[in-house]
Amino acid sequence: MAMAMAMRRAAALGARHILAASSTSSSSSSGVLLRRHMSVDAGAAMEKVRAAGLLRTQGLIGGKWVDAYDGKTLEVQNPATGETLANVSCMGSKETSDAIASAHSTFYSWSKLTANERSKALRKWHDLIISHKEELALLMTLEQGKPMKEALGEVTYGASFIEYFAEEAKRIYGDIIPPTLSDRRLLVLKQPVGVVGAVTPWNFPLAMITRKVGPALACGCTVVVKPSEFTPLTALAAADLALQAGIPAGAINVVMGNAPEIGDALLQSTQVRKITFTGSTAVGKKLMAGSANTVKKVSLELGGNAPCIVFDDADIDVAIKGSLAAKFRNSGQTCVCANRILVQEGIYEKFASAFIKAVQSLKVGNGLEESTSQGPLINEAAVQKVEKFINDATSKGANIMLGGKRHSLGMSFYEPTVVGNVSNDMLLFREEVFGPVAPLVPFKTEEDAIHMANDTNAGLAAYIFTKSIPRSWRVSEALEYGLVGVNEGIISTEVAPFGGVKQSGLGREGSKYGMDEYLELKYICMGNLN
Repeated sequence: MAMAMAMRRAAALGARHILAASSTSSSSSSGVLLRRHMSVDAGAAMEKVRAAGLLRTQGLIGGKWVDAYDGKTLEVQNPATGETLANVSCMGSKETSDAIASAHSTFYSWSKLTANERSKALRKWHDLIISHKEELALLMTLEQGKPMKEALGEVTYGASFIEYFAEEAKRIYGDIIPPTLSDRRLLVLKQPVGVVGAVTPWNFPLAMITRKVGPALACGCTVVVKPSEFTPLTALAAADLALQAGIPAGAINVVMGNAPEIGDALLQSTQVRKITFTGSTAVGKKLMAGSANTVKKVSLELGGNAPCIVFDDADIDVAIKGSLAAKFRNSGQTCVCANRILVQEGIYEKFASAFIKAVQSLKVGNGLEESTSQGPLINEAAVQKVEKFINDATSKGANIMLGGKRHSLGMSFYEPTVVGNVSNDMLLFREEVFGPVAPLVPFKTEEDAIHMANDTNAGLAAYIFTKSIPRSWRVSEALEYGLVGVNEGIISTEVAPFGGVKQSGLGREGSKYGMDEYLELKYICMGNLN
């Protein structure tokens, strides 16, 4: 919590510094006018969300909207303007314990419903999300910063998990095993694991919730959701729609605020039988370790360091389009972003030239503006991390081919950046930059590319661009990653398993395989049947 508050204070100080500098410079008057225009747009957007009844600022426990017990609140800020959108309840261990108790009590009735009854409730939730698509997208853009067209895409994507798992709820099949003795029958049942603690990130404030809560509810589990303190408003709106859909009180609970206290309460409770988390590898390791004391089931979707390999036989236009989508979606703030673009030497210069031209066309601005394709980073700390990585790379011989500095809009906006001749001793190669920075790395042979791609502890997503079918098979199978896109930069879908290997996590989300994460197998031996 202290770290989060420090990050907010830094962002606020940065905003005040930039606005003060603008007021003393005659050349920056247009920037001030732009910010005023943004503020008007944000105000109108908030009014639309409020008019739809989707602006919730309290936590959800047992079907009731409640304040923090000590009355504390935290600010939710618009990263594009620095303005405060709302003050939401800042909860801790006591509220989380009550949320767990509520989920535990509701579990016994929710899990006893038929699969068809749970399916119908989920389907209604999906329909309500779609019917409020625009309001949810506005709310997401306001608190997270992503462009409206991306936010609208996320609402559709997030809703798709609810729809898919509404259907899969009716397909949780067991098994009958041929017995070893004639008077026995051996059966295998799949039953819900119980109360689930779901900890979700700020970069996809709706989809990362629905991807976890959808299968949990479909299986008969109940959930305590802890959204990011940066983006709780979208989570609360989604939970409100779940209540409206008829999902019973206590099946979904939402607590936000003091992350360490909330996390400790989830980990220490024996009533919480599973933890699902999307976020950094460092936090995931702590949750995994903390789950050991009560032997919880754990699924983790952690950090990535995605290679995007462009071979000399690739279709350049396809490779440019795919690399651009894989790198710059959400201003580079996704775990599956192309973190290293490996380009074969024979086409390095040609690719770099075309790629830079494509990046130059990206419009940076407030996500509420229709022409915007790149919004701000989430806060000042995120910008400082990008600057650290850029400084490290240039000090070791990399060259800035485009961008490489804060955007003239100020706040946490950063220029879409291309860095050339990146090598494996640089932070840009070793770690996630989580920003709009595309490192270009030359390579010679297919074997070199595979070695460079696998030279990391991460193993979430990877991308390949080639016209060769044999090469696409060879390289896909050799890459140590849970997801591989071939001639495609956007590969996530509700019908396919999403997850990583190595230190990028455990388990899978989405698809029929995602159901297994919320189920336990029970073996029943029935004897004396003759």
